[in-house]
Amino acid sequence: MHIAVVGAGSLGSLLGGLLAREHDVTLVGRDPHMARVASDGLSVTGVEGFRVSPSARTTVPDAADLAVVAVKSHDTAAVAAQLADCDLGACLSVQNGMGNEDTLVDALDCPVLAGTCSYGARLAGPGTVAFTGRGEVVLGAREGGASEPAQRVGAAFVDAGVETTVAADMPRRLWAKLAVNAAVNAATALARVENGALAEGPGAELAADAARETARVARERGVDLADERAVSLTRQVVRDTAANRSSMRQDVEAGRRTEIDAINGYVVRVAETPVPVNETLTRLVRTWERGRVDSG
Repeated sequence: MHIAVVGAGSLGSLLGGLLAREHDVTLVGRDPHMARVASDGLSVTGVEGFRVSPSARTTVPDAADLAVVAVKSHDTAAVAAQLADCDLGACLSVQNGMGNEDTLVDALDCPVLAGTCSYGARLAGPGTVAFTGRGEVVLGAREGGASEPAQRVGAAFVDAGVETTVAADMPRRLWAKLAVNAAVNAATALARVENGALAEGPGAELAADAARETARVARERGVDLADERAVSLTRQVVRDTAANRSSMRQDVEAGRRTEIDAINGYVVRVAETPVPVNETLTRLVRTWERGRVDSG
């Protein structure tokens, strides 16, 4: 299978590297990382160590059997426009936040699948990605139910040794992931703490409140996600990733735009009842972003 991984940063590079052990992979990302991969191959270190030689470029290819989209949520519209001119068999989003699949569906003629990925990765330098934690890819039809394209993509991932589940309940899984992200990302970014700081005390209370609000909004939209389930998943992720810095904290520390609009901001935008914790976290992060722009 020819797989184009669009957004070959840390996670995209790791997934692309794993898939390249079995498939024809094209990484699409930014220089100097892409230039180094094109000349010397991709080195994967950490949990597993190996080197592969996928194609690497800064623009999407003309055709692919599958596009795996791993860009930041605020880049989805631009990537969707680029992929609209690509002859694709299917597209899979493994992005954070909500609304990415809808943006892709509006632009593409191929089946668009929803996915989550809990593998851990960190770019260690041009041409090198650190594999920091084993995880799982869960994928399926974005609206739920059985999906032949999802089965085909899932089998391709399994063939490459990627732990993969093809799920028929992706709406619930996406909202569960959103609840965890809403609970962890903004709080750790604003407080500049590792995820483990939310395991107890005021941080744990804040995270639980954000997760409960998100679960309530999921139910308003017809998705069965209990408060207890959202809080339990959040606590599990905090425990399992206690020493990690969340992606939003990394964005803030690097002075980059965050994905707040697709995470806590999405909860605020679609809620039918007040969500004060998510609204406060959203306003605080947006205030930081505005200050970053004003000072830039």
